[in-house]
Amino acid sequence: PPVVGKVTHHSIELYWDLERKAKRQGPQEQWFRFSVEEEDPKMHTYGIIYTGYATKHVVEGLEPRTLYRFRLKVTSPTGEYEYSPVISVSTTSEYATALRGEPISSEHFHRAVNVNDEDLLVQILQGGQVKVDVPNKFGFTALMVAAQKGYTSLMLACYAGHLDVVKYLRRHGASWEARDLGGCTALHWAADGGHCNVIEWMLQDGCEVDVADTRSSWTPLMRVSAVSGNQRVASLLIEAGANVNMKDKDGKTPLMVCPLRTSPKKQMPKKSSAH
Repeated sequence: PPVVGKVTHHSIELYWDLERKAKRQGPQEQWFRFSVEEEDPKMHTYGIIYTGYATKHVVEGLEPRTLYRFRLKVTSPTGEYEYSPVISVSTTSEYATALRGEPISSEHFHRAVNVNDEDLLVQILQGGQVKVDVPNKFGFTALMVAAQKGYTSLMLACYAGHLDVVKYLRRHGASWEARDLGGCTALHWAADGGHCNVIEWMLQDGCEVDVADTRSSWTPLMRVSAVSGNQRVASLLIEAGANVNMKDKDGKTPLMVCPLRTSPKKQMPKKSSAH
């Protein structure tokens, strides 16, 4: 597969074929031709973004903090071709790129929290040069700001599938009952993340399977039905005792909200009969 070189918030450098480059002989039409293809994440198809004989290409005009997938097509002089394995590369944050080479301060730390820039936040924390409890101009620490946004460490760990972190936070008193600003609990976040091993451990640890959020009265099963459609997560919740007939504030059950995700353009019937 192509090798990743310099990555910024708007560009990704790819290079390849360093061994064959020195062996090129004869006219160019007898050389191997290379094509870089980029995946369309919506269509899951690949489109050519470069074709030629060079062994390096810089993909430009990209979005910051976005995952891109590429593959290389190598075509021989006789017309035979082969695809490389696909590689995934994320662009950096625009703010982190602008700060490259500059001393990191507590102001940068607070900026990373305010804009939810995880890449820069990790970079600052790993550097170990900024005190995490330094308040901003309003007297709030970064942890206070993060808490005001309604996100807890336990919710984020459940969503990301970090079971070891989830267990660690629980050992230190993190509660399954804590809610974000939308009234969702850690199990709602775990259901969105789709990591069955985390959800299974949460349920074994006593997490309530039918807990409803305070905004729509949606249970984790309803979120799965309407948002992700993950059948493995839905089956796991049902096996743990999730009520398939639980109703939200509009009187809809998980089965009734499911078509909202799978067929958003279809009109729901005005009346339905219970069977």
